[in-house]
Amino acid sequence: MSKIRLHGSSSGYTEIAPVAASGNNTLTLPNDGTIISKDSNGAVGVTSITVGTGVTIGDGRVTCSTLHGSAANCTQIPAANIVGICTAGFERTGGFGGITMCDQWRITSSVETNSSYLTSNWERTDNPSSAILLSGGGMTESSGVFTFPSTGIYLILATTRGYRSSAVSYAGIQIEPTTNNSSYSNMADGFDSVGQNNYYFHASAQLIFDVSDTSTHKLKIKCAADGNTQFSGDSNVQMTGATFIRLGDT
Repeated sequence: MSKIRLHGSSSGYTEIAPVAASGNNTLTLPNDGTIISKDSNGAVGVTSITVGTGVTIGDGRVTCSTLHGSAANCTQIPAANIVGICTAGFERTGGFGGITMCDQWRITSSVETNSSYLTSNWERTDNPSSAILLSGGGMTESSGVFTFPSTGIYLILATTRGYRSSAVSYAGIQIEPTTNNSSYSNMADGFDSVGQNNYYFHASAQLIFDVSDTSTHKLKIKCAADGNTQFSGDSNVQMTGATFIRLGDT
């Protein structure tokens, strides 16, 4: 087996030797600084190139422990291969699938009814305002109809506190969505039994709702009881209202 040995100007040398396997290979050193290795059929035959410690170029990939310089042209890195902690400058349109919206609403005055939608006196909770996350846009309300700011999977939590001067078998709250912007139906409810006179009650309901279209997927909140009942509202305390949390993409 023949070798080519290039001696240094003072000492040492660099040796080029063919592989032990049979076949013909060509190493071309053009004047543009590009190294091209071809097999006997003229196909590019470089399997991998190791440059320094821990750096390997092969199979169309660069493997290294530390990347220096600009990564502006690194546009095809699989997300699963991005690990570690980023402290700044790392963004993705629409976020990374986490919670981007958390909004809370309440009625500001009490309602007396045995079954009706809450269509007025709604306000966004402002106590404390820092607890309301609206980076993904907040809910909007019109005559008791709630519209979502974007598509996604939402958790809706509805609660009510009320008062009865006499006993009734049930009193509570219902979450009624629509998927066609027309027909609303009860998909989650919670009721308390008022078993004595002059009794305060509390009820809650929870629903996970897939909002695939914000123009058709909306909801209303309804209060219902076995007899005319007071459902409490207040502008300073969360008594009867709803919390909306966007959990992720639809």
